[in-house]
This record gives sequence, C-alpha cells and structure tokens, in this order.
Amino acid sequence: MTHYNTIEKPSQAEYKDRGSRFLAYAFPIQSVDDFKKELKVLKDEHPKAVHHCFAYRLGSDGTNFRASDDGEPSGSAGKPILGQIDSKGLTNTAVVVVRYFGGTLLGVPGLITAYKTVSSLALQLTPIVEKPVLVSYEMQFDYTLMNEVMIFVKRYHCIVLANEMQLFCRIVVGVPKAEEIHFTDRIGDIHGVEVRKL
Repeated sequence: MTHYNTIEKPSQAEYKDRGSRFLAYAFPIQSVDDFKKELKVLKDEHPKAVHHCFAYRLGSDGTNFRASDDGEPSGSAGKPILGQIDSKGLTNTAVVVVRYFGGTLLGVPGLITAYKTVSSLALQLTPIVEKPVLVSYEMQFDYTLMNEVMIFVKRYHCIVLANEMQLFCRIVVGVPKAEEIHFTDRIGDIHGVEVRKL
C-alpha cells in the first residue's frame, strides 16, 4: 500500500434528539499523542458534558485503533463512531462526540443512531485527501553537502520530519513508499551521506 485516505482539516457537526445535544469533532491525527492533546482540549472546552465518546484509526495498515463509549451503554457510541471512519476508508483520523444529556433516555438504538449520524455529518464536512505512506530515514552529512541533499530530498518528494543543522547535519525524512527503492538506490550517488532506516 503506497497511499492512504484521511481528512484534510478539522470539522464539526451537531445532532439533537429529545433534548440531548451531540457535538462531533473530526480531525486528522498522526499519533496517539496528537489524539490525546485534542481530547484534552475538548474536555476542557466542554466540562459540563456528560460523555466524551470517541474513536480513531491510525497507520497505513489500519491496525492501530480505539473506540470508547465513555460511560454510555457498551457498543452504543465508540463502535458507531469507528464504523463511520471505516465506512469512508479513512485512517489517521479521529472523531470525538461530546454529549449533553437532555433528560430523556434514548435507549441503545437511539444512541447508536445519534452517534452514527453526527459522526457521519462531521466527516462529510471535511474533504478526504489521499496521502503517501511515508517510510522514515535518517541522513547524516557534512554541512557542505546541504544543497545536494536538499535537491535529492525534493526530487523524491520526501518530507522533512526533523532536522539539526550544525557543521555536521542530521535530518529525518519521510520517503514516500512508492519512491523508496529509487531513493535508496540513488542516495549513494552523494558521497559522504550516511543513511539509515528508522
């Protein structure tokens, strides 16, 4: 797999049922830490909400995922949210649904409908984008080779993830999986660059 689908930018939607308000926040993430930061922000923004249910899926193989009912009946919130992420074939995507209780119990079918509907609405409001699967490589080289290295990095559509620029430089690049063989074959053309896969 050389590409994956995710959402371009954060979005939000609202759904109401018998006095209860469901606010869905969809956003792109790169890591579990990204998700935790966003969840904390939403909990701080909505301290009076009774539930902060969520789901996310991460990674190009999609095996890293989590769904939480946050106190709602089992399977009534997290699973329907995750179902909406999966139905659109997304990864590196999270949805948090904040619920304000309206005084009337909705029952499990009502909750499933509410969480599913509001998650779907939020995901419809942000464009889906295709991104390349990146493989991380570390490159170390003398500062005098900087120009040559950066031309090489651009040629293979790499993304610079980290860099330390001193007399001796170290950069970490994300190499698109589709370009990885060409990248590793040709990097040896620049003498004095040490490369290792992370």
